[in-house]
Amino acid sequence: MSDHIREIEEPAANPAPAASAGAPEKRVKEEGSFLWFCVKLILIVLIFRSFVFTSFNIPSESMMPRLLVGDYLFAAKWPYGYSSRSLPFNAPLIPGRIFASTPERGDVVIFEHPIDGTDYIKRVIGLPGETVQMVNGVVHINGQPVGFEQVEDFVLPIRPDGRCARVRFTEQLPDGTYACRYPQFRETLPNGVSYNVLDFGLEPQDVTPPITIPEGHLFMMGDNRDNSLDSRFPAEAQRGIGLVPEENVVARASFMYWSTDGNADWVKPWTWFTAARWNRLFQGI
Repeated sequence: MSDHIREIEEPAANPAPAASAGAPEKRVKEEGSFLWFCVKLILIVLIFRSFVFTSFNIPSESMMPRLLVGDYLFAAKWPYGYSSRSLPFNAPLIPGRIFASTPERGDVVIFEHPIDGTDYIKRVIGLPGETVQMVNGVVHINGQPVGFEQVEDFVLPIRPDGRCARVRFTEQLPDGTYACRYPQFRETLPNGVSYNVLDFGLEPQDVTPPITIPEGHLFMMGDNRDNSLDSRFPAEAQRGIGLVPEENVVARASFMYWSTDGNADWVKPWTWFTAARWNRLFQGI
């Protein structure tokens, strides 16, 4: 009887080594699956950023009142086609520009500076073959003035790290805080696109000679007309952009996904929410 018991028990004494041998194999499979997941995630993010949307944050006041410092937006990659500028680090994997399309007048586009390659954001005002001129602060396209009428002033609370573009625009609000009150105008382009611009009065850049745009180039301007180094200025590194080659265009600004007024403190997480400009989230550009 005891022999039968030994015959039954002896095979049962060996499962432990088999289980211990399978554990490392299971761990290797789990680690391999996790690494493969990370690789796929990176590939998906790269494809998304290269061909669908890219993220951009507003670093200056040149596109006020529509875009403010602290706005974060998504920009669509597909409207104007793809080139090496569409890829991370400008990887030279796309020859020339494929599926190319000229931006429409009034589009807000992200592009690379013609000299230093820095990312800029401006509005398309003039298209290839047209003549653009500033006459006393009013845009003229092919000799005709665009629609331009004054509207209600634009009032913007001063950021902790900021100030008004001109001292004369500073005012104290009823609650004791300070804000900038800027003259605001409604501009309407020949194709019917309308948007608001800021104008501080007659400045040197408000009067320019006629500029005829060559083929393959665009005339860009910031909506903050007296605080924007745009196509009214010759192309210089970190300054004016001159006429922008279409091949430098990267994406079309689409909508905002986050905006902060500058009062957030990284070591105080609750301020991340109190500093948010919630009314600006998910607005189209």
